[in-house]
Amino acid sequence: MRIIRSQLCLASLTIIVLVNACKTQKHFVQVKDKNFIIEKKIYHFVGTNFWYGAYIAANADYGNRPRLIRELNHLQKLGVKNLRVVAASEESDYGLPLSPPFQYKNGKYNETLLQGLDFLLAEMHKRDMRAILILNNYWDWSGGMGQYVSWTTGQSVIDPSTKKTDTWDDAMKFSATFYTNVKAQEIYRKYIKMITNRVNIYTKKAYRDETAIMAWELANEPRPSGAGNMVEKMKIFAKWIDETAKYIHNQAPNQLVTTGSEGSKGTLNSLDNTLQAHNSEYIDYMTFHMWPKNWGWYQADKPEMLASAKANTAKYIDEHIELANKLNKPTVLEEFGFVRDRERFSADSSTNERDSYYRFVLDFMKNRIRDKKPIGGLNFWGWGGEGRGKQKDYMWKAGDNSFTGDPFGEAQGLNSIFNTDKSTLSIISRYAQEIDKK
Repeated sequence: MRIIRSQLCLASLTIIVLVNACKTQKHFVQVKDKNFIIEKKIYHFVGTNFWYGAYIAANADYGNRPRLIRELNHLQKLGVKNLRVVAASEESDYGLPLSPPFQYKNGKYNETLLQGLDFLLAEMHKRDMRAILILNNYWDWSGGMGQYVSWTTGQSVIDPSTKKTDTWDDAMKFSATFYTNVKAQEIYRKYIKMITNRVNIYTKKAYRDETAIMAWELANEPRPSGAGNMVEKMKIFAKWIDETAKYIHNQAPNQLVTTGSEGSKGTLNSLDNTLQAHNSEYIDYMTFHMWPKNWGWYQADKPEMLASAKANTAKYIDEHIELANKLNKPTVLEEFGFVRDRERFSADSSTNERDSYYRFVLDFMKNRIRDKKPIGGLNFWGWGGEGRGKQKDYMWKAGDNSFTGDPFGEAQGLNSIFNTDKSTLSIISRYAQEIDKK
């Protein structure tokens, strides 16, 4: 009888979960009066970057569905309800590739990985989580724009991550030629059409009809070319954003579209350029990113710089809030990250400086939301969860499938939030609950 009762209870619980999931996920996220809205209620969120979600959700040797379920359950318990996920990657000639890709050079798509994305979205739907799906990458770690250019021109990729003779300036110029490459745009749009119209094998719904998908993102950190006339380069960039966003809206009219931009740091250090990049009627909300160490605001061996890093952070956030006001759109701080003390990578190393910074950012954003500023939410970078670096030097090597949240060109653990980071997780959970109530 105990077994029978347990089975009945489990069955009843399953039915309740499924009914509640269906009940809560009938509505798309919309934009109204500089806010995100779900069923006439304002939607604020603390989310994370979970770019590898489809990979661990895949039924493959690189996948780990039991881990995925545990990670989603942990995030749900914390109150983290928005995940930014890679939904496109390209077969890569770069030295540190994300593999396997969603898309191959021969035009075929990776059905196993796409089914991983199906599974991830189905599980997110059950938990009333929302996804921001990234459709391209300005940087090389997932193939991205540079790989599209190489495919269509026959030129070799420029790979400063593994080739000492290549430079980042040249790599960025190369990637930016993507915006005017007609053949590359055709392949890119073909992929967009495929994925927006794909039918999820688990939910039986087309992606365009999936309420768990909050938004489609043109690319991760797209930037205009820094070479030549800035005005002309921004015109090219803004035109590409406008036309691509319109195309996505035509394919998926009920979901939001955004850029994936870093903000002024990703638009030639110009707030006016950021405004121009987000001014399209087809861009529903503004994005910006924040990387204190990468941008020279902080050095791990100089913790005394933390105070000035916080000051720069406050200024950067407020500048972009003001832009969102001018645009009459909400904004999302969709990437921010901070290293562990002394830039160590192991999960047992201390996080005092990072905790202080996270607490500052989350509190600052909470207060701006309280003041009715046009902030929709924020996504920290990134969720490492159970992932751990496999190598002694913490650098990725082919065959490593631990997925710590750090791209393969970076130390595995550089910006990861691990499932054992109790102090950081406590801060995230506290503010996730408080921001959700605003």
